[in-house]
Amino acid sequence: MTKAILQLGALTCPSCMQKIQGALEKQAGVDKVKVLFNASKVKIDFDETVNTADALAEVVKKLGYEVQSVKVKQPAK
Repeated sequence: MTKAILQLGALTCPSCMQKIQGALEKQAGVDKVKVLFNASKVKIDFDETVNTADALAEVVKKLGYEVQSVKVKQPAK
């Protein structure tokens, strides 16, 4: 699994966190999503043959949240 970390603008409420997590969990190839409310980060484990970190960031943007940066960690081979 490839790992992505999305740095977001400030999250203002727990329902924001649930909205983001729910939308990302529905995306193809996504295995695990963890939203870190206090850090305004989203950690995503996904299959890079099915989806991309940029496409997942776009899902968050379409919900109305700011994505400040996207970091991708490739799985060790």
